[in-house]
Amino acid sequence: MKAEQYRRSLAAFTAASWNTIEPGVPFLNNWHIDAINEHLQAVIEGDIKRLIINIPPRHMKSLSTAVLLPAWAWTRDPSMKFMYASYAASLSIRDSTKCRRLIESPWYQAHFPDITLTSDQNTKGRFENSATGYRIATSVGAAATGDGGQFVLVDDPSSASDAQSSAMRTSVMEWWDQTMQTRLNDPKTGAFIIIAQRLHEQDLCGHILSQELGNDWDHLMLPSRYEIGHPTPVRSSLGFTDPRTKEGELLWPERMDEKTVSDLERSLGSYAAAGQLQQRPSPKGGGILKAEWWVPWESDDLPDIEYVLQSYDTAFSTKETADYSARTTWGVFKMNGQMNAIVLEMWYDRVSYPDLRKMAQDSYEEWQPDTILIEKRASGQSLLQDLRQSGLPVLAYNPDRDKQARAHASSALLEDGRIFFPKNKKWAKTLIDTCAQFPKGHDDLVDTCTQAWLRLRKGWFVTHSNDFDEDDYEEKRRITLYG
Repeated sequence: MKAEQYRRSLAAFTAASWNTIEPGVPFLNNWHIDAINEHLQAVIEGDIKRLIINIPPRHMKSLSTAVLLPAWAWTRDPSMKFMYASYAASLSIRDSTKCRRLIESPWYQAHFPDITLTSDQNTKGRFENSATGYRIATSVGAAATGDGGQFVLVDDPSSASDAQSSAMRTSVMEWWDQTMQTRLNDPKTGAFIIIAQRLHEQDLCGHILSQELGNDWDHLMLPSRYEIGHPTPVRSSLGFTDPRTKEGELLWPERMDEKTVSDLERSLGSYAAAGQLQQRPSPKGGGILKAEWWVPWESDDLPDIEYVLQSYDTAFSTKETADYSARTTWGVFKMNGQMNAIVLEMWYDRVSYPDLRKMAQDSYEEWQPDTILIEKRASGQSLLQDLRQSGLPVLAYNPDRDKQARAHASSALLEDGRIFFPKNKKWAKTLIDTCAQFPKGHDDLVDTCTQAWLRLRKGWFVTHSNDFDEDDYEEKRRITLYG
């Protein structure tokens, strides 16, 4: 009786199998989980062929689609074939392993003894059952020649940092257009499912929904807070509508309460929160580093500086069309129990390399920085080597993302009110205005700021108001369930 009940309902299967997937963790059911299950079940039953689910992280996104769905679907038809992809192979393997463990668990085998995995195709990345059904795990950009599925699912096609890179977004869209769209075993009966948090207006979900064929997709859009007049409303062939009615009403308050969501919003910053939490990524036109986020230091006397960092962006040319070389110097200080940074000076000019090297050495003598941060690229390599040979404390900066992605990544610290400027210095206004205009105009000074802020936060020299102490780590680390 129970086995038949579980076969008929993905929601019932989810609740019943929960203790096997997450032993010791209470199952906090919610209407959004029912909505996800209802739409996923409609895909398996052939009523939906194209489905996009946009939902914040930590809301049972991966467990629902990548772990529970194939295990449940095989109870109805064990010959079903699934192909999964995520931005990282490790994430695809993680969920594949969880799914396999569920199928091999005593609970599952007690209710569905006919579902057995074959011994010759039973790995973390690919396993099959005795009825020829299989589950394949791959990653975005990986070769998938020859492999396909009756159901092709993509769980988070981009990481938060990769989605801010134009080159990485293009790579994902080309992978989807040229590879994954051809992976259905039967294009007439097969189905696509994409479940992801929105990260950019031109991410994969935006790419699909902006096309004419985007109207063929069901779109289950579930923001963290309810917004009246959200720019991307739910589009469901099942007639589903968001049951919330109050502005700001939370999606899953039993798990992600007001304090948790508010802290996360502050930690992410307004841009990232708009996408990852609210599923409405802001346009990339400007306003990444807003002028009003800088905090004025009112006194003529500087605060007690505990650490000094100089940050360089270099270019070796005096031509009028060339980029500038630029430098900003930052002082770290403590105020009201919080670590902050204040810009102490800035410089930019078009100079030859010998002049740049001399100015760098002179500036070191003046400010005595603890660290000199220089981007490790062709123009900065020589300065790195020469200053290091002179005994100066240089540190190579290797950017792992493009300029705009770095600006977005560092903006949370600025928005949090951790970055100060001396109010009585005219050059400070020039710096603030230059950052506010980004990505328009010259970006040399901006690069010195963003790489400095990223370094200061990564090294815990300057902390965000939602960064936690080591004593809090164990408590915070436990909040990782319902992926």
